Amino acid sequence: MNAMKGPGIFLAQFMGDAAPFDTLENLARWAAGLGYVGVQIPCDPRLIDLSVAAESQDYCDDLKGALAKHGIEPTELSTHLQGQLVAVHPAYDTLFDGFAPAEVHGKPAERQAWAVEQVKLAARASSRLGLSAHATFSGALAWPYVYPWPQRPAGLVEEAFAELARRWVPILDVFEEAGVDCAFEIHPGEDIHDGATWERFLAAVDNHPRARILFDPSHYVLQQLDYLDFIDRYHDRISCFHVKDAEFNPTGRSGVYGGYESWVDRAGRFRSLGDGQVDFSAIFSKMAQYGYAGWAVLEWECALKNSEDGAREGAPFIRDHIIRRTERAFDDFAASGVDQAAIRSLLGLSRQD
Repeated sequence: MNAMKGPGIFLAQFMGDAAPFDTLENLARWAAGLGYVGVQIPCDPRLIDLSVAAESQDYCDDLKGALAKHGIEPTELSTHLQGQLVAVHPAYDTLFDGFAPAEVHGKPAERQAWAVEQVKLAARASSRLGLSAHATFSGALAWPYVYPWPQRPAGLVEEAFAELARRWVPILDVFEEAGVDCAFEIHPGEDIHDGATWERFLAAVDNHPRARILFDPSHYVLQQLDYLDFIDRYHDRISCFHVKDAEFNPTGRSGVYGGYESWVDRAGRFRSLGDGQVDFSAIFSKMAQYGYAGWAVLEWECALKNSEDGAREGAPFIRDHIIRRTERAFDDFAASGVDQAAIRSLLGLSRQD
């Protein structure tokens, strides 16, 4: 029976200029020392050359070999930053230029084309690495209108999702050719930020088989969304899992919207594993119930705790929560062993009925 894999760790929040955070192999050695067996790799040129990885099996085999020396596997590649740039409302152009190379700054159309090509390359690279899923963001066109004041004009949301689909379907088709799931992180700031918007997007892309979900319960806590019911509703589309904690403590001053406060002063804030309010025992039980066989990957973000402490605590936390599915029923010892004839007799039925 397939089982959840882990613990893995997302490297984006740990990359830096000094060892052990400066190269992929150094990060792999560091992660292995903490007890991780997988790393989710941001598609950053400091860690992976996407153009080469998309075309060269030797390059991908060498990358996997360098990780394997430390007992580490790649869990998924991530194009969160590039995916964000597939769809950008002009209000965010200046801020999001920093996600792209300098040569496309101030050139939204060229920046988008670069981002689309990056995500397509990541699909092909994922296939060469033997990965089954990929992590990304959807981008957003309608986010400035998330709160309907002034009243949204009729058709605005529908057109935003139609355009989002027009941009993503050709990318999803490349993922289909590569045999890799494209898992969108359900995340505020994206047009796909809850179950309702996920359903809008899925309908707009005609239920594309490669359109999938990256499940991260921390973003649901901050929205006050039922993350267990979310699993019940959408488990058949969940291909990636970020294990991240959060808490929501509203006051008379601040609630879901945060009051423009810093992260440490917000009612809703991310926390290191075990320090927040997420019921991970229930989540891992749900994931086991529905047969999730992907990776459980720590994404560390915390308003309080040091990142290295969070990483150190994360591996045993995830390992201890993964549920290995039983291969037999707990009451098999009491099986009666009756045959078909006896079963019909127990039901009050004759052989001829």
